[in-house]
Amino acid sequence: MRHTPATDTATSATSRTGAPPRAHLRGIPAVFSLTLALFAIVTTEILPIGLLTPIGAEFGVADGTAGLMMTMPGLLAAVAAPTVTLATARVDRRLMLCALVLLLAVANFLSAAATAYWMVLVARVLVGVTIGGFWSIGAGLAGRLVPPASAARATAVLFAAVPLGSVLGVPAGTLIGDLAGWRTAFAVLGLLSTGALALLLLTLPTLPPAEVTRLPVLRSLLRGTGTRYALGMTFLVVLAHFAAYTYVSPFLRQATGAGPGRITAFLLVYGAAGVLGNFIGGALATRAPHLAFGAVAATIAAATALLPALGRTDAGALALLVAWGLGYGAVPVCSQTWFTRAAPRTPEAASVLFTASFQATLAAGALTGGTIVDHASLRAVMWWGAVVAGGAVVVAGRAALASHTHGGHPG
Repeated sequence: MRHTPATDTATSATSRTGAPPRAHLRGIPAVFSLTLALFAIVTTEILPIGLLTPIGAEFGVADGTAGLMMTMPGLLAAVAAPTVTLATARVDRRLMLCALVLLLAVANFLSAAATAYWMVLVARVLVGVTIGGFWSIGAGLAGRLVPPASAARATAVLFAAVPLGSVLGVPAGTLIGDLAGWRTAFAVLGLLSTGALALLLLTLPTLPPAEVTRLPVLRSLLRGTGTRYALGMTFLVVLAHFAAYTYVSPFLRQATGAGPGRITAFLLVYGAAGVLGNFIGGALATRAPHLAFGAVAATIAAATALLPALGRTDAGALALLVAWGLGYGAVPVCSQTWFTRAAPRTPEAASVLFTASFQATLAAGALTGGTIVDHASLRAVMWWGAVVAGGAVVVAGRAALASHTHGGHPG
């Protein structure tokens, strides 16, 4: 049997925990329960993109202040990822995941019932804690829930929650907000989170910590060459993507001349391509993480570089958005796989670094893109994204060379 980093991690995790074989029989429902919970988390995180205007209007706050609903969770998640994981290192992971989804449900219901804007911001703080804790603890659990041979596929299923949140969650939530009010949208998300909690309670087996994550472990990982390359790749690709993608709708409106209906259709196609890219990236990353992540970065660089020139027509814009979606859809699973490959004995600690770096860079990318748009143009932010993503291609090449020089050792 051929071993991959994911299968090696899964095997070592199972041997450390001594999980009984029957636990694997519950693996498939457990993986889908985790995916539903992650879908609720992703949708909750980015839903305010479609509801900023009505929420801001109800509470009488400016657009910039309303934008705190988007920036706060990402920044808090970056802090919560190591904090929550370190503080609860000895707690059963099933208990922690359920507690975090309960916190998500509370946050959504609090948003729906908020009588003042500060209550909405408190709810977003809770969302940030949930994001950081759940991703850090849950992202690397697939290998403990299914047989080793299915670990890579199960991980890809988990990460499908990211593009699905964009494709299904946000458009559906925005539609509910338009028809029944933004409070109803958050109430529905609260019910979805409650349903995910019930499924987790029913399907997740007991999951004692596979290893106790401590601060020295994280420090040790940061000294590894493989981890540093993973951090560099994640930083550059996510920075490039969110700087450009945050402003893709106004770009399509200005450069392509697309109206709201066509923009929505374009973004739905982009999201569908992202779902496909997630599974393609998951399959490739377990075999050749350097090549897979480098190809993803090159795809995003090409799409953002060509959009200002070829995105003036519907056909050109749509083709490039499909390529962009395929590329970005593979980013989370490629990043997580690379971190895990760099730290095969401490998958949870690897997930902490993945989550913290991803969420911090997400917020930084959106802020950077806004600065470029304000001081230059929408075309400039696309070109800037292409240059940064191109830098990630160089990093991937150097990482592949270093890995080859050291006989394929990732660290």
